Amino acid sequence: MATGNYSFQGMQTTAIHAGEKPDISTHASSPSIVMSSSFVTNADTPFSAENLQEQATFFYTREGNPTVRQLEQKLAALEDAEACVAFSSGMAAISALMFHMLKPGDHLVMSDVAYVGAAELMKGLIPRLGIQVTRVNTTDLKAVQAAILPHTKLVHIETPCNPIVRLSDIQVIAEITHAAGAKLSVDSTFATPVATQPIKLGADFVIHSLSKYLCGHGDAIGEAVLGSSDEVLGIRHLLIHLGGAISPFNAWLIMRGITTLPIRMKAHEDNAFKVARFLEAHPQVKRVIYPGLDSHPQHELAKRQMRNFSGMIAFQTQNPLALAQAFAEHLQIIHYAVSLGHQRSLIYYIATQEMLETSFTLNESQVADYRSFAGDGVFRFSVGLEDVEDICNDLELSMKRT
Repeated sequence: MATGNYSFQGMQTTAIHAGEKPDISTHASSPSIVMSSSFVTNADTPFSAENLQEQATFFYTREGNPTVRQLEQKLAALEDAEACVAFSSGMAAISALMFHMLKPGDHLVMSDVAYVGAAELMKGLIPRLGIQVTRVNTTDLKAVQAAILPHTKLVHIETPCNPIVRLSDIQVIAEITHAAGAKLSVDSTFATPVATQPIKLGADFVIHSLSKYLCGHGDAIGEAVLGSSDEVLGIRHLLIHLGGAISPFNAWLIMRGITTLPIRMKAHEDNAFKVARFLEAHPQVKRVIYPGLDSHPQHELAKRQMRNFSGMIAFQTQNPLALAQAFAEHLQIIHYAVSLGHQRSLIYYIATQEMLETSFTLNESQVADYRSFAGDGVFRFSVGLEDVEDICNDLELSMKRT
């Protein structure tokens, strides 16, 4: 199991060294990729995963792997968490957390705007299992308080949320949640540990899409859930029984990416500030949503809760459908593609009506709030690490095509 008990003082040092040590047999400085599916073990090693506890040796890669464990230890150290379990994908991790925390008759309070895979899971499968789901605009703390019921077991928020970059106050929501005897999970993918460490603010679980900023290069899929050792052990049992074990090779790629995470996040933030200001001044842009700007409605919360404002921008434009077509056809540096947090800039148009008809189930006031951020649609822009002059020039030349 992973542990975050490292004595390193700085985050960059932690990102490089936590979980890693020279290979005991080859003395290689870089971590090895252990691609074996099974391991030679002792005669008294239990065969059933039901007996899984803290193990000094490895048995089968679905239950644990040396490379994956190094990744888990690094993540736990960065988040100051007791333990971490890594999964092959975001939905595997989110599903395991939900199945660990919820049973028929329980109640989940969830942010009304969240990653579409999670939103659709809570819209479909989870209610069919007899679990009540209430969606709340978690920027409204009174609404969060009012949504909690005697049988609420989990509150799940995402901050900043995907795709409109809206924030939620982790510390206050944690206080509300714990007062009701429930637990709080925070999807902190947009923020990363460089910006926010939710456990320090009172969260019980932290979720990260490792495919995004943590990996940083768009070449590996993975997810992680972090929390207390006991809770993570229970979630690991679900990984074993339901599948979803991450490939050691993907774990190695992600671990390599994390070593430059603090440096990359500083560069993402620097570029995003400049691009956001460029967009704010552009005549075709109606609104820019970026936590680092004074114009963000929750800028003061962002300053309290985030040490880095990340590289995610949302913006509304005139003639968005025509502009989306122009971006898809004419962008040269920026890729018109989904995902985010890569070294290259990525942009994609998300139409409001499609989201309301498919992923999100919102009441009238929630729709109004969503539209106050997104209008009829929003461009989600993951600002990359290219020279910012080239990024802005690429946007400008494509905008002139509309």
